[in-house]
Amino acid sequence: MANENSKKKIINRLRTLKGHIAGIEKMVEEGKDCEDILIQIAAVKSSIHKIGTIIVEEHALDCLLREDDDERFDKEKVKKVIKTLINYTK
Repeated sequence: MANENSKKKIINRLRTLKGHIAGIEKMVEEGKDCEDILIQIAAVKSSIHKIGTIIVEEHALDCLLREDDDERFDKEKVKKVIKTLINYTK
């Protein structure tokens, strides 16, 4: 997984995301306008995508550029990273 700094950033984004979801729940309970709710849902979707992108990037860097490995890329590691990217973007 990510280094400690990246992990903290991801956790902070996830906590912020929880707050946004709670806000959407409150908007629904209060009968707010559908357009406003959908705007907030779009913002949450964007946040989730950004968090996923950060995690995929960290995974790729961690998997492909480990310091304990030699300089050559391992074909299986590259395939695994590509598969992860494809699954994430579906």
